[in-house]
Formats: sequence, structure tokens, C-alpha cells
Amino acid sequence: MGDSGQGHDPIARFVELFERAKSDEPFDATVIALATSTPSGQPSVRIVLLKRVDERGFAFFTNYGSRKARELDANPRAAFTCYWPASQRQTRVEGTVERLPADESDAYFASRPRGSQLAALASRQSEPLESQSALMSRYLKLQWQHGEDQIERPEFWGGFLLVPERIEFWRNGQYRLHKRVAYVRDGDGWTETRLYP
Repeated sequence: MGDSGQGHDPIARFVELFERAKSDEPFDATVIALATSTPSGQPSVRIVLLKRVDERGFAFFTNYGSRKARELDANPRAAFTCYWPASQRQTRVEGTVERLPADESDAYFASRPRGSQLAALASRQSEPLESQSALMSRYLKLQWQHGEDQIERPEFWGGFLLVPERIEFWRNGQYRLHKRVAYVRDGDGWTETRLYP
């Protein structure tokens, strides 16, 4: 099938491209631009890190009190795009979102560097911050309180899974004659459509 995918499984195709990008790109290839919206349709977009892809979908992690998490809980639909300039490829994904099970969030939290674990505890993500020094003070206080103890995942932090309904692959082409292939969920499979650039 060539550039249009591996069989009719766009998630497997994404994984192939993602793994290649992680070794070929000069920057962090896990960076994605995630778009959410309020129930009334007010959109917002921010950069997050794509931490896992499997047959279920695309996983990322955040503070459940953050703006993105509040929007996802109220309107569980999202989209993201990633762009890998070295390979001149872009992928767009749209779908529904659900919280990951606690054990999966626990496992990922345990794999994070200790400093990142403490930072997750210290941050009241998306809340007003009086000063950067106040955040650093919270961080240092937590560092002292926990000492060398294992840090458990806080209940306010965990993962989301974006379950894809549409995946589009884009590859740069000469004279802006780009290659675009869209996959739309169709029952247990996918419908593939080539698109004009």
C-alpha cells in the first residue's frame, strides 16, 4: 500500500512513523499540539507530550485540575497534530477522550524522574501563581518532606487516552503537491480516502 499506510491500520502506521521520528528528528518527537474545547465550543490548544500509542489510541498525562483536563471532562472530544520536519510529515488525529485506568497512570508516574514527580505535586496547573519563587518554594518544601521516600501518584494527576475516529497523514510534496491520506473509523475497521493537498 506504500505511503497510504500499513494495511488498513492507521494506528500501526502512526507507530511506525513515530518510532522513526524519535530516532531521526533533532528535537523531541513526542511533542504534539493538543486541541480541546469547552461544551460551548470555545477552543484552546497547547503543547503536550505523547507518551504512549497502542491499539486503543494515544495517551498523554496531565494534572486533572488543569484547563485541558477540565475541558476534556466536560467535553470528551479532542484533536492533536504532530509535525516532524526532518521527515517532512504531519499527522492529525481526532476522536473521543477517556481517562486512563488508575493502574496505568500509577505505572507511568512511577517511571518519571523524581524531579518530575515532585514538580507534578508542586504545580496547581492552570491556577494563578503569585510568583515563580512561590512555585520553587513549594517544590523545595515537597523535596524536603519526601526525602528519599517513594513518591506516590497524586489523585489529581493522571492520563487520558484519545481514542481515534479520524487519522490523517500528510507528507510534503514538491510544488506543494502534498500527499494526504485520511482514515475514518468504520465499525471495527477504517475507511481510507486520498485527499487533494
